[in-house]
Amino acid sequence: MFTNGLNSMDLSIIILNYHNKNLTKELLKNLVELNLPYNYETIVVDNNSHDGIEEVVKRFDGVIFIQSKKNGGFAHGNNLGIKQAQGKYIMIMNPDLAILSDAIDQLYNYMEEHPEVGLAGPRLINADKSVQYSCTSFPDWRLPMYRRTSLANTKTGKKWLYKYLMKDFDHYKNDYVPALFGACLIFRKSTLAKVGLLDERYFMYMEDLDWSRRFWQAGYKVAYVGQAEIIHLHRRQSAAESLPRTLLAKSARHHVISFIKYLLKFKGKDLPEAK
Repeated sequence: MFTNGLNSMDLSIIILNYHNKNLTKELLKNLVELNLPYNYETIVVDNNSHDGIEEVVKRFDGVIFIQSKKNGGFAHGNNLGIKQAQGKYIMIMNPDLAILSDAIDQLYNYMEEHPEVGLAGPRLINADKSVQYSCTSFPDWRLPMYRRTSLANTKTGKKWLYKYLMKDFDHYKNDYVPALFGACLIFRKSTLAKVGLLDERYFMYMEDLDWSRRFWQAGYKVAYVGQAEIIHLHRRQSAAESLPRTLLAKSARHHVISFIKYLLKFKGKDLPEAK
């Protein structure tokens, strides 16, 4: 934690750990080295992995540790941190991030300068500097087929994914977008009264899409800050299997189940006008 003597907390950073103590440790070191010029707090939530992360956190002065009693998934773990966070702005971060730029400053300043924005995310890149497509349009019922199976390689699949992943969008500029991926997000704590926390009915996947949609519905803008660059070390599994084989994979089952919950939740509701 850094403090300049003021009472107000500018920023809360939440890192959700699940069997990733080494990555979490590296991200904590990364944050210390950034020397952020804010009153900020760092909160590490362990999603009941008990992988030794508590001992790691103790080595970092002032970092708050929360031990979840269960692995309730992405939304559950992050919500534990959000409920305790004191910052004007709150950032949620996956452990597999590397911040080698002024990305947090860019995100913080963007939020300060754009009061209409409730939720924002950076440009995520791979280790080789290629862009990860982390802002999307609102998907339809075909999402699991084209994201999880070999149908992604068909002409129709490629066309659908091109639109969904907004590949014609300039990923180096700042602009409003329909939805953001949840690997790294910043939002105003004040918006929670209208938007609410992440929906814990999703164990994994779709929480970010659901949240983005609710921010728009609550009257806030969702923004992609292309000038803020953060390395995200995660790589998706390639979509090369048939749907039956895909459903044998645990992560894919979670994706499909969550998407069904998403479709049922918003059935009959108009998409927000994201602009």
